[in-house]
Amino acid sequence: MTPAQLTVAPTRPYDTEGDRDRAAYPRPWPTLAAAGTTVFLWASAFIGIRFAGHDYSPGAMALGRMAAASIALSAFVAVTAGRRRRSVHPAHAAPEDGVPPRGAALRRRGTLGLIALWGVAWFGGYNVALNASEQLVDAGTAALLVAVAPLLVAVAAVLVLGERLTGRLGVGVAIAFAGVALIAASGFTGHADKVGVALALLSALLYAFGVLLQKRLLARVDAVTMTWLGALAGTAALLPFAPTLLAQLMTAPPAASLGVLYLGVFPTAIGFLTWGYVLSRWTAGRTSAATYLSPPVAVLLSWTLLGEVPAPLALLGGALCLTGVVLATRR
Repeated sequence: MTPAQLTVAPTRPYDTEGDRDRAAYPRPWPTLAAAGTTVFLWASAFIGIRFAGHDYSPGAMALGRMAAASIALSAFVAVTAGRRRRSVHPAHAAPEDGVPPRGAALRRRGTLGLIALWGVAWFGGYNVALNASEQLVDAGTAALLVAVAPLLVAVAAVLVLGERLTGRLGVGVAIAFAGVALIAASGFTGHADKVGVALALLSALLYAFGVLLQKRLLARVDAVTMTWLGALAGTAALLPFAPTLLAQLMTAPPAASLGVLYLGVFPTAIGFLTWGYVLSRWTAGRTSAATYLSPPVAVLLSWTLLGEVPAPLALLGGALCLTGVVLATRR
């Protein structure tokens, strides 16, 4: 994904699906590639959290992850800003694809504060809740419970953003949610800790809130700037865990520390950049429905890399999730 491909087109909060959608975006492959990248990286995050969670507490892991993400995103922003200044004379600079320049967008009343709120809720609260959940339940269970979030987004997008819930999207979401419920009933490996399940559902609620707020803010500011500033805000909110992180860095094995670094650079920095790109081009309901692919991928990775063998009902639930996402996202 090049910096040019990450340039965000103007978001369309009241878009409907059909011919108008195809006419506005006749070349869907970059968006599909970005969606696939996001799905894989976010699925791998459940495995990384489960792996590093043996040596890092939930708050310390979240801070280490976000510190790495903030450094990576700051470097990316610096490089892209330098290229923009060299290629475009300031006197002739114009907003790209209808998105206001970064400075102008951030000067709008409340924009910077809302970005900070988004970063604290998603990069801060979501990460801590999910990390704590995965110390009580396996990666597959956590991934499938967090998959409740797209259902919440799809419903809220109709009520808040004015998007139209088509019959196909509604049926697809219902089938996928049935798959998630099947897993939550007994757990991915046959056991589900109640506190762990509750923390995973809290993560899903923060996830849904983050998606809806991000969808609104992408009309004002580009995805790169929003992701970067949100990561900085989330990192700042997690600073109280700094003493714990420093202490655990001294005792954790290198593999666990590399796992935290991976979580920051790949699922967070790269994954959220591609996510913002997709969200600005698809409706919130369609984008969130596509993330139903993450749980089955997480199940396969957990089975292969962590040896967490799925129960038969879990495999059936994963199949329902796949069926639902196909129905919900196809044209």
